[in-house]
Amino acid sequence: LKAPQIAENGTIVPIEVKSLIENTRAIYVLVDKNPSPLTAKFIFSKASQPSVSTRIKMRETSKLTIIVESDDGFFYETSKLVKVTIGGCGEES
Repeated sequence: LKAPQIAENGTIVPIEVKSLIENTRAIYVLVDKNPSPLTAKFIFSKASQPSVSTRIKMRETSKLTIIVESDDGFFYETSKLVKVTIGGCGEES
């Protein structure tokens, strides 16, 4: 997981996620303090590289959690606290 420690603008927070877990089926992006915590879901075919680079919206300073689901039914998690100076709704956080 690559994400900034401090995001100047919560409207466009760049993140990169790469899974080294064999047979990765899906990657879920969750932001704890967003109105809808599930921010994104990416599903991969067996032939694809499980890697994502995108921008997400964060309402305020929050824990960013990545969950990787493998074909064998196991889930793996990592997280990082991202501090937001101006929230995704244009508010000071």
